[in-house]
Amino acid sequence: MSHTLGIRQAQKQKTRQALLDAALALLAEQSLSSLGLREVTRAVGVAPTAFYRHFRSTADLGVALVEEALGSLHPMVRATVSTAGDSDERIVRAVELIAAYVAAHPAHVRFVARERHGGVQPVREAIRDQLARFAEEVKVEIAKDPEAAGWSDDDLLMLANLYVDQMLITACLFLEALESPDASKELEQATQIVTRRLRLINVGRVHWLD
Repeated sequence: MSHTLGIRQAQKQKTRQALLDAALALLAEQSLSSLGLREVTRAVGVAPTAFYRHFRSTADLGVALVEEALGSLHPMVRATVSTAGDSDERIVRAVELIAAYVAAHPAHVRFVARERHGGVQPVREAIRDQLARFAEEVKVEIAKDPEAAGWSDDDLLMLANLYVDQMLITACLFLEALESPDASKELEQATQIVTRRLRLINVGRVHWLD
């Protein structure tokens, strides 16, 4: 009996993941607010009623996509602002980590960038909540830096939000570069731009208490 239940659970999870993957593929050309569940189920080859065994609505599916896109990124985000190394080493590490993630997960980056200010409120809120969690985690990391001595919690959180916002902007720039006809050249230019921006943030960080 338990073996049968295990097979059913595995099949259910497989169908759920197939729905997520199909939705993500369809969202390459449209926003979540225009996506119909029949489109998704047709792409997977299941009946529309099967959708409701996994998600309450397309908004619920969108929230699950946010978790899939951003939920696993917390260790990477903390690593980008790790106190190990000097400021230039940290910037190089951050840019490399973000570039690698975008190259591996372009559809997730596109989805988050589009839906962050999209028309589906639960998804906007899910993205906002994930970014707020990132900011809190970044704040903890940068508070370990000797340069953070004397900073207030509010200022540390402000700086953390600057880093998180820049990480998302950087991811979008790399996505645009990857999708351009001259990807290699565009990636090089994007890297130069984001490196200068991060250096500017670091200069302000060093002299903030001056």
